[in-house]
Amino acid sequence: MATGLLSQPSSPPIAPAAAGPIYRSTKTYGHSEGLSCCFRQWRATHSHCNLLHGYALSFAFVFGTRELDECNWCFDFGDLKEVKAWLHHMFDHTTLVAADDPHLPVFESLQRTGLAELRVLPAVGCEAVARHAFDHVSDYVAKKTAARVWLESVEVREHSGNSAIYCNPAEP
Repeated sequence: MATGLLSQPSSPPIAPAAAGPIYRSTKTYGHSEGLSCCFRQWRATHSHCNLLHGYALSFAFVFGTRELDECNWCFDFGDLKEVKAWLHHMFDHTTLVAADDPHLPVFESLQRTGLAELRVLPAVGCEAVARHAFDHVSDYVAKKTAARVWLESVEVREHSGNSAIYCNPAEP
């Protein structure tokens, strides 16, 4: 069964208050995490990127707050177990395909025959994956912290030379 993703966040990004210092913390899931996925950019007819290819993706999340919790933390990294599980569900030995890919039925057939673990996204590519991860994790962090913490950015790396960053549009 293909897993579709929302193209818009279910709630608006959390904006930090207008004044005062900002504490930041980061969490990285590196290439060694094993998030090896395959995708193609079907619109890139000028490039070999329109062919299936894969990367062991890495993700770096930047969190912000103006108020530390009772442990003097921005965000409790132990609360990211669900995020890690979601990353593995989405990107560990999966094939990402855009919802408008003209060959989507072929990929759905591969899923049905057990030859691919398909994830259908509104768009694919490093930038689109960063946006998708941002939308998912931003909602999670806001709910987990009663909006005390916001997600500032997500960086997705294909390898040491290529990455894309999606930033919170509500950030000051």
